[in-house]
Amino acid sequence: MRAFARFACIDWSGAAGERQKGIAIAACPTGDAAPQLVGTPGRWSRVDVRDWLLALADEGADMLIGMDFSGSFPFADAGAFFPGWASSPADARALWALVDTIASAEPHLAANSFVDHADAAPHFRRHGGREGHAFGGGTGRMRIVESRTAATPASCFNLVGAKQVGKASLTGMRLLRQLDGRIPVWPFDPVPASGPVLVEIYTGIAAMAAGLPRNRTKVRDTATLARALAALDSATPPPLARCDDHSTDAIITAAWLRRAAARPELWQPAPPFSPTLAAKEGWTFGVP
Repeated sequence: MRAFARFACIDWSGAAGERQKGIAIAACPTGDAAPQLVGTPGRWSRVDVRDWLLALADEGADMLIGMDFSGSFPFADAGAFFPGWASSPADARALWALVDTIASAEPHLAANSFVDHADAAPHFRRHGGREGHAFGGGTGRMRIVESRTAATPASCFNLVGAKQVGKASLTGMRLLRQLDGRIPVWPFDPVPASGPVLVEIYTGIAAMAAGLPRNRTKVRDTATLARALAALDSATPPPLARCDDHSTDAIITAAWLRRAAARPELWQPAPPFSPTLAAKEGWTFGVP
């Protein structure tokens, strides 16, 4: 199992527009130093994040980076991402390519045209009471990993409500396609001996590991942030200019990732995890 010198968390956003108040990045070295925010929260664009990651690739940075979006859609439950669509991709990399190609004319790594595509739309729950016939009702389809997490997951096909992760995941897939070949993404790629590595993370897992209740994982005050970081054997950063939950999600998760990276079972999850499943659905780092 490889050791890393630095750790980072990207709290991502699928919201419309160029600059995203929901994007924050925090990073920390080995040891117990407090994670520090990178750049200015609320001023990042998705393209900025892509370029920051490409710079890390050029640098050969010895960094493990968690990205807070799903790297793929459910596949195993129905034998396809989009049952009934002849162009439904065979694996996650082909899915990234399909999303990025269909949405290629949209700026800011947006993916609205993919959701509006005649063959994709029936699989999503969208605003305005538009639920496609293939959405499946209820909470929607889930990946295998989402049935294993102690946190409360949401279907990637759901684009409605505060807990929806579909928009972030679709824009994240465009990011992954544009990074493909420059930074390995576990578990789609093997972990290299050097250089940066990306993993999918869920900030709720980190928050619960820091002692926060399952239904109250968002931190918006410095005292709670300090307690959460102490539970992760981490120092607390100086008072934040703005103690919003995007910044604290990134800070807490970077500290958690520093500890979690040393746990072998998180790099080799138990069955039904397998290379075949990983190539299609990916996996959330932190779910053994």
